[in-house]
Formats: sequence, structure tokens, C-alpha cells
Amino acid sequence: MLPWVVRRTRLPLLSLRCVDCRSESATTGDGRFRVNANGKLLDVWLLVRCVSCDRTSKLTVYERAAVRSIDPGELHGYHVNDPELVASRLLDPLLARRNRFTLDWTDAWRLDTPPERLDETWPVRVDVVFEDPVPVRPERLIAQGLGLSRTEVLRRVKCDISLRRSTSADFTFTVTAGD
Repeated sequence: MLPWVVRRTRLPLLSLRCVDCRSESATTGDGRFRVNANGKLLDVWLLVRCVSCDRTSKLTVYERAAVRSIDPGELHGYHVNDPELVASRLLDPLLARRNRFTLDWTDAWRLDTPPERLDETWPVRVDVVFEDPVPVRPERLIAQGLGLSRTEVLRRVKCDISLRRSTSADFTFTVTAGD
């Protein structure tokens, strides 16, 4: 079995309409949080910047949350702008739904494959693992990894999931010998 890994190369862009220039893309840049205390209640926002006009907007992470309800380590991460915390919040589907944005993964991931050739024994079984929830069509991913056309992939690859539907879940496929 050959292991393939889909890895994030950078944080994805956000598909989020800017209120100033109506651009459809925003970025987290270096990733910054803004924490505002009001008595014993906290507001925490993730700051994003429009890629066209550089306007800063806020994505609500916590709104009027009791200080004691937030884990102290997590709260410290918000104060020091922890990059891992920025990534985990940005990839959180609940945050995306609450703030009405989607992620644009274009050029934000790569496929790592072993340097072994597939010319020796057939059929070959490949295990694909996603380190982050990068939505890709298996047909395109396999074509890129094997250097085949997408038509050839559909003919030679056997898989339990649909090859033409985007997925971000781990899967396994088998490649049969070419004619």
C-alpha cells in the first residue's frame, strides 16, 4: 500500500464579500485576534483583511462569553495570536457558518506521494490521508498523483467513494494495470 498525504501549504482565502469594494476574497494574513473585555464577559474576533482594498473585518469567535467558560490555555492563545489557534478557528465549520463565509483552497495545498514507481506490480492500492479538510475531487487528485488523464483514472481506478464528488475525508483506491 502506498501512502499519499494531502497537506495545507498556507491558510486558505475566505470567500467573503467586502462591504467597501465588493470584492469576494479576504485573508487572515499573519492571523490576529482581537479580545475585548467588558466586565466578566469577553468578545473574541478573528481579524481578516480584504485582498483588494485592505479593509479589516472581524469574524466573531466568541460573543459575550463568560471569562470562566473559556479554557485558560485557549484564552492565552487568543492574546498572543497563536498561529495554530488561528488555523483551527479558521477551519472550524461552525465559525464559517456563523460568519457566513466559505474557504477557497485554490493553491493552498499539495499532494505528497512517495517516490516509488507504480510499474512493478498490479494492482496497486493507495491510501489517501488528509491532514486538513481540503475539499478536492478524487479524480483530479489521483490524476495529479499518477500523472494520468482523468479519463484514464476513471477507467483504471476502483474506489468505494465517488471520484467526481469533492471530499475531504480519507479514502483508499486501487489502480489496475493499463492495457
